[in-house]
Amino acid sequence: MSNLLTFHIFVGVIALTSALISVFTKKGKEFHKISGRVYFVSMIFIFLSALPLAFFNKNEFLIFVSLLSFYFAFAGFRFARNRSGIPKKVDIFASSGLIFVGLSLWALAAVYFSRDNPNFIIPIVFGFVSISLGYQDLTTHLNQNATGKERIEKHLSNMLAGTISVLTAVSAVNINIQPAWVPWLLPTVLITPVIIWWSRKVKTQGIK
Repeated sequence: MSNLLTFHIFVGVIALTSALISVFTKKGKEFHKISGRVYFVSMIFIFLSALPLAFFNKNEFLIFVSLLSFYFAFAGFRFARNRSGIPKKVDIFASSGLIFVGLSLWALAAVYFSRDNPNFIIPIVFGFVSISLGYQDLTTHLNQNATGKERIEKHLSNMLAGTISVLTAVSAVNINIQPAWVPWLLPTVLITPVIIWWSRKVKTQGIK
């Protein structure tokens, strides 16, 4: 498992680096596209390596975070590629799956709450995020209106949400403070306002 952990950390660094490059390079240009592809591939490897690590360490939160990070990277990639706004079956399935993941997180929160586990707040928050974003993406697909500024906004918000997922794993593993749920939610609290601001800017002013 040590080699797998080393590989997981390595691709995590690549994902975060390529995400920063994508954020600060001119959108639509070749360098931005290349860094975006590197980010997407890195996220696939993060997902594939995180699952066995999470199972081995019996950490159900990391399993769910892995699922979320993969969905956001996948959805962001799909919105970037699909300019027509007409979804494929895989898009409908993925966004519906995210809603199911959110409901599963709420079920986990109920179990934690019944056992007086103070960390029940973590699956409540992630469940809300999953259901909310999954519903928004599903509605966009069904209405076939992911074109123009709407498509770009969806691409950016999903890619940044995927970055939050990666930072969440880093924070949860490396920051040891109380209450224990703080490191899990810290990246979401800090970066979500940036996503909201950027999304509104894209919808009103377009992308620069």
